[in-house]
Amino acid sequence: MEGLHKLRPLLRSFVEKGPAGCSLSVTYHGEKVFEDYVGFADLETGKEIDADTIYRIYSMTKVVTCAAALKLYERGLFLLNDPLEEYLPEFKNSTVFHKNANGEIYTSPAIRPILVKDLFTMTSGLTYPGNGDETEREVQKAMDSLRKKEEQGEKFTVRDLSKKLASIPLVFDPGSQWRYSLSHDVLGAFIEVVSGKVFSGFLKEEIFEPLGMQDTFFQIPEEKKHRLCTLYDRDEKGNLKKNTVMDSRFQPSFESGGAGLLSTLGDYSRFAQMLANGGQLDGVQILGRKTVELMSTNHLQSEQLSYYKWPYLAGYGYGLGVRTMMNPALGGSNSSIGEFGWSGLAGTWTLMDPKEKLSAVYMQQMMPNFEAYHQPRLRNVIYGALNS
Repeated sequence: MEGLHKLRPLLRSFVEKGPAGCSLSVTYHGEKVFEDYVGFADLETGKEIDADTIYRIYSMTKVVTCAAALKLYERGLFLLNDPLEEYLPEFKNSTVFHKNANGEIYTSPAIRPILVKDLFTMTSGLTYPGNGDETEREVQKAMDSLRKKEEQGEKFTVRDLSKKLASIPLVFDPGSQWRYSLSHDVLGAFIEVVSGKVFSGFLKEEIFEPLGMQDTFFQIPEEKKHRLCTLYDRDEKGNLKKNTVMDSRFQPSFESGGAGLLSTLGDYSRFAQMLANGGQLDGVQILGRKTVELMSTNHLQSEQLSYYKWPYLAGYGYGLGVRTMMNPALGGSNSSIGEFGWSGLAGTWTLMDPKEKLSAVYMQQMMPNFEAYHQPRLRNVIYGALNS
């Protein structure tokens, strides 16, 4: 894959116009074929990005959470079409917010219960906090109240969050739409109940330790904090300023299955390589090959797909917690049908392709993240290098 040398100037152009630093690793047929580190982990101290740098991976946590839940699926401990309330009884008798012709808000019983599959596929009717609709506003209040308790020294768990969310009417009837949400955080609570283990402990025992991922965790140990990459905000003039707010908001005490993990380029690359290899790495089987195929298959029906319309994800469907390429022509992509992965709030990104036994992981720490510019370009260069 000699064509991968084109990635080096591309990464440098990213740093010239965006993040303080970045890193990229590409693995092909079990061999690391590209790795590069560019720029700084901290501009103030001049600390450079290197193999030891730890990043907030935000929503790339979701892929780990879904893989962990699928391990329990493979043990016959649940079915995807099971009602969620059988495991998390707080979700029994869910209701949905509606608005009548006069703009008055009312609630009614959900047409059907949330299924376990709805958590994976973001079709549950849950939301993120915000101000766009009544559900978002209520979720915002719930999150604020939990954070207030945390500030007062009262820790809360992912199950506490699940119970709070279950008390709020949904934004739509389960299964009727797609909405990016706290669904995978609830999936973390589901994993705890089904496994009988603390979420972080399950991840450590079932994924991190078997794969040798020693620098992936929800709470960074004190002795590793010096390795954490600084998170920057970029203004319209291109100036980078440290973001001092996000860690308290997005790295809370509860173990967020949707956005809470920190990791290194090397650690996450092993996880990505495992999925690209059909669920196994270096003789360690994490998932079965057919389960990875199920994970990376589009699960959205046409009506649900109409709500899954982020422009830079044109051509992709959505599987069990991952984007999955359905139509390369629509996406303007030279990647395989079935190529899958996800990204994170600060610009991190991963790609897995079992057909080519190809995986890639990109890391940076900047907002806005420029994902619509960076990620398709990385993908196209990587695929353009195949068989060259």
